[in-house]
Amino acid sequence: MSNAVEDYALVSGRKIYYRLLNPQLLSGERPLLVFLHEGLGCSALWRDFPELLSRSLEMPALLYDRLRYGKSDAAEEPFHNRYMHVEAFEYLPVLLDNLNLKQPLILVGHSDGGTIALLFAARFPQRTLAVISEADHVVNEEVTRQGIAAVVKEFENGPLRKRLEKYHHEKTEALVRGWSGMLLSEEGLKWSIVDELRDIHAPVMVIQGRNDAFGSAEQIHAKLKNISGDVYVSFLNNCGHVPHHEQRDIVLQTMKQFIENQTKTSG
Repeated sequence: MSNAVEDYALVSGRKIYYRLLNPQLLSGERPLLVFLHEGLGCSALWRDFPELLSRSLEMPALLYDRLRYGKSDAAEEPFHNRYMHVEAFEYLPVLLDNLNLKQPLILVGHSDGGTIALLFAARFPQRTLAVISEADHVVNEEVTRQGIAAVVKEFENGPLRKRLEKYHHEKTEALVRGWSGMLLSEEGLKWSIVDELRDIHAPVMVIQGRNDAFGSAEQIHAKLKNISGDVYVSFLNNCGHVPHHEQRDIVLQTMKQFIENQTKTSG
């Protein structure tokens, strides 16, 4: 098992829960893996995947719950059309600085977390060694909205509410309503980060399931067309929105090989 430290850090006066895996590896120029969770997720929902990747690469890793999520504080401001930009441009850099984490970063993001990883790489190229973007969104497609509407329906009529309350507790209702409400709104229809992709010069590994209920191959095409750096694609058969659980061994090996190749190149 990996060594781990867990604690809280202050960001904008509010508590952010984080875990550092293998902190004994933080010395020197060894890259830091940063795991960024999905739109209704939290660090716990990665399960043991970050530990497996961190240990296999002998690299330290950071996981954290964004404001509104998991063990972190609630947020007073509502969701808006740049909520992922704020996370990438403001909150994540402050968290890294407050924890004195100055290492080159390999960002590993799932869904919303993948989008945040891409945005961070666009704004902070000097800090970004590489990006792994899994089931992310760069445009709000019709299939994306249909998937979100299905989530809302399950939250209202199915077991999803109880599953989410296990992680988000009293924050759950506001989280689901705010997240889905923004993305299904008129403002959300226009949401896109395609313009920012041109500022990404780090290598990007794109992982997506062919049966993802929240995004089509258009998400991949937009990245291939617009990202300035090298883009590598793994488009997985018989896989939905959570490749790192649905095809764990394949995804683990894909990420490991990509990261090893990038660190050899940078070294």
